[in-house]
Amino acid sequence: MKQTRKPSAVNERSQIARAGRIVVKVGSSSLTTVDGGISEDALIALVDTLGRARAAGTEIILVSSGAIAAGISPLGLKRRPKDLATQQAAASVGQGRLMSQYTDEFAKFGVTVGQVLLTAEDLIRREQYGNAFRTLNRLLDLGVLPIVNEHDTVATHEIRFGDNDRLAALVADLTKADALVLLSDVDAVYDGPPSKGAKRIARVDSPSDLDEVEIGGSGSAGVGTGGMATKVQAATMASESGIPALVTSAANVARVLRGEDVGTWFAPRGLRRSARMLWLAHLASASGRLVMDPGAVRAIAGGKKSLLPAGIVETSGEFEAGDVVDLTDRKGRIVARGIVNFASDELPAMLGKSTRELSKKLGKRYARSVVHVDDLVVI
Repeated sequence: MKQTRKPSAVNERSQIARAGRIVVKVGSSSLTTVDGGISEDALIALVDTLGRARAAGTEIILVSSGAIAAGISPLGLKRRPKDLATQQAAASVGQGRLMSQYTDEFAKFGVTVGQVLLTAEDLIRREQYGNAFRTLNRLLDLGVLPIVNEHDTVATHEIRFGDNDRLAALVADLTKADALVLLSDVDAVYDGPPSKGAKRIARVDSPSDLDEVEIGGSGSAGVGTGGMATKVQAATMASESGIPALVTSAANVARVLRGEDVGTWFAPRGLRRSARMLWLAHLASASGRLVMDPGAVRAIAGGKKSLLPAGIVETSGEFEAGDVVDLTDRKGRIVARGIVNFASDELPAMLGKSTRELSKKLGKRYARSVVHVDDLVVI
């Protein structure tokens, strides 16, 4: 699967009005009532703006939370369930209700919608990643507005994104969107609690701009899993991949698409990474670590070399081939993160040896890197 790595056509918020493709993420707290049902007024208001934009020619990908929350009331639950099985049951009931309303409301603008349910594995395994890429782009080619959600009914704790903010950042990269818009019930990132007179942060050019900022958690409604912290992380993920991001409230979505000065703008920087590399850098949980000698540290830090057995001096943790591991120097500083090709019980006999030596001694299977350069990201 070949992808073109062209920069975003949008560099400033005022340019969003001319974006060709935008990923918009809306949170549960913006779509549902306190008792867990879908707020028709909120959904209609969102669709009214996005439907007009799509009808005018802007490609929109909507990443929508709300499936679990929409299933709370029909199942007779009093609050968002905490156990995974009940969450999955609520998502199963709620997803159909949510999509039914989206389908009806977007149809009023002559816009056809399509449901796309993803798990983290769909964006980290090469084959699934390619399938997701082709499906989303084909839907857009056909004039369909994709509505994306995490596949809550089958995802396990081990393979979940954890929230749709980070899923939206990965989808923005996957589809090469011009901008990412993250909507919630808070109109911007503030330099402290808004209730205590904090000021809006209008622009973020670097993660260091937020070093002294107290970032809040999920809202008081208790129907979401994210909060401002995950929105900041998602916006940072996107911006580091060359895609500008804007964090604001759902009430501001029309003003956002007009390019007005609302919310917090995360300026794009760096080159675009694949969604798989973004997942490795920001979301993956390492099952172990490989400690490298100084030569290997220099080679890996350059971002163009694979990690060979000869450069590893120590391993820790239990992992299988295909798991994620941290690559560190002797002091424990994480240099990179990658997908390992060997299990933890295989590596001790390989450390410090060349691939040629290992091939002769253990077989041709061992004549390869421990972590291939295509499967690692420098931190």
